[in-house]
Amino acid sequence: MLITDGPIQHQGGAARTSMVYKEDITMNEKIKVYDEKMSKTYDHLVADFMTIRAGRANPHVLDKLAVDYYGVMTPLQQVGNITVPEARIIQIAPWEKSLIKAIEKAILASDIGITPSNDGSVIRLVFPELTEERRKDIVKDVRKKGEDAKVAVRNIRRDGNDALKKLAKTEISEDEIKSMEDELQKLTDKYVKEISDMVEEKSKEVLTV
Repeated sequence: MLITDGPIQHQGGAARTSMVYKEDITMNEKIKVYDEKMSKTYDHLVADFMTIRAGRANPHVLDKLAVDYYGVMTPLQQVGNITVPEARIIQIAPWEKSLIKAIEKAILASDIGITPSNDGSVIRLVFPELTEERRKDIVKDVRKKGEDAKVAVRNIRRDGNDALKKLAKTEISEDEIKSMEDELQKLTDKYVKEISDMVEEKSKEVLTV
């Protein structure tokens, strides 16, 4: 099916109609779907890495914590002010002092591995220096998460290629399908490289004392 956008003048003066194949628009949309899925995989890994501490106090380790706020599980960031007054200390000042016990309970139930302390109005988390062995364990976890993300991206490519092969029986030509497969591969290569770069950057951060 063709979509016209009016006459265009040739150098010789004869008018012709500019034509855009509807299939081309559809093809871009088909690839865009897989681009968005790969992007979500990448973004999920970014968020996951932000919660990994590397010896310094990282307020993002609290991102996944929720507190019972009058019967409603509420993100910790929404019930208090979180600051990093020193390199290895996170400080939480609840909007309401009555929330101190609920916040400490959420921290203790998490996998942060730090026992909180409070002075009646402010909660403090003191992060110990990481040993070399612990740093290496964290790097292994970082690399595993990175590999899992790459596998997820490649699985998205596989699903995309399977969907494109089914188009062979439609009005779309083999050349057009091959072009979309090439575009999908380029997207895959881009995200795999970005994941690799992020893994290396995070590993370096963890190993830096």
